[in-house]
Amino acid sequence: MRVSNNEINIQADIEKIARIDAVSNILDVVCLTTGMGFAAVARVTDTKWVACAVRDDIQFGLAPGGELKLETTICNEIRESQKVVVIDHVAKDPLFATHHTPAMYGFQSYISIPITLKTGEFFGTLCAIDPRPNELNNTKTLGMFQLFADLIAFHIHSAEQLALSESNLHEERQTAELREQFISILGHDLGNPLGAVSSSAQVLQRMPLTPDAANFVRIIKNASFRMKGLIDNILDFARGRMGDGITLQSKTCDLQPILTQVIEELHVMWPDRTIETEFELREPFNCDGRRIAQLFSNLLNNALTHGQKDTPIKINADTHKGVFTLSVTNAGQPIPEAAMARLFNPFSRGEVKPGQQGLGLGLYIASEIARAHNGSLNVVSTEEETKFTLRLG
Repeated sequence: MRVSNNEINIQADIEKIARIDAVSNILDVVCLTTGMGFAAVARVTDTKWVACAVRDDIQFGLAPGGELKLETTICNEIRESQKVVVIDHVAKDPLFATHHTPAMYGFQSYISIPITLKTGEFFGTLCAIDPRPNELNNTKTLGMFQLFADLIAFHIHSAEQLALSESNLHEERQTAELREQFISILGHDLGNPLGAVSSSAQVLQRMPLTPDAANFVRIIKNASFRMKGLIDNILDFARGRMGDGITLQSKTCDLQPILTQVIEELHVMWPDRTIETEFELREPFNCDGRRIAQLFSNLLNNALTHGQKDTPIKINADTHKGVFTLSVTNAGQPIPEAAMARLFNPFSRGEVKPGQQGLGLGLYIASEIARAHNGSLNVVSTEEETKFTLRLG
């Protein structure tokens, strides 16, 4: 048998009410306080009246999931008017003495309060009936019913929010799995063939080549080096967004050869630029040398990209009493104030000039590497120069 969407939703609402422990207590209090023999939380739509929770001391005959024909109920009128209905004594009530519902179901006292959700949607009613008259139309009873109706609405809203959160969590888990696959593709499926291209270019450089062929090999090597940097930055960014952050493998390092290798690699790509160094690396330093090389490469590449072409890039590095300081300085236009505020944010590239490439992740990754080392990365930019300074220890 095919079940309609409306029936599926009604069943879900019944189960939702069943999971609210307070509802059973509310119905008990309603009956004990008012003397009513039957109390229920009803789901009322434009086509159905269905009991979601019931206390029945008068053998009215309804259980959770039990259904009354909507047109035979007063709740149908409450759904349309959104107003409370209270009857102390049907036989003496001018509006309901001849009403078809009391005659059909045999009650003399009745109270029903709309349950309105936080969204403004009408859910149903908190109602009670009894074959005897009862004094219901008073401030105390009405206040109690209204409080209970609001409490039920609050619990329904909380249950819906919890279900939504669980759904979002499930989607987040699926997204996390996709991110893991994305990282795997970047790290393996792209990294491995890129390494083969770079290695092949190195082999070709050691062979006798015509000037044109040598130039093409240099372009291939430079492009593969730049692509490796982009992949490393994207991998770190993706891992950071997954919660792992920048991972370190720290050990005691001789930093001078690490920094020198980065300079040599980038100088191949920028053969016409002058890079001046001043190293006073008097003692080894405990850090992740591979990460320091990545940070330095990002800073130096940034200086070569944005710095004034006819002015040297200045590199200063110093280790002293357990503190490592590294600065990269270039001349050129100052960084605009608006760009300074988001300089270390991901995908922040500032003003991109023709021929400049990158995703805007370099400085962000550099700052995250500094943070992972419990250090700092700062920048000062004036009309004369722009200087990035790393301080660890």
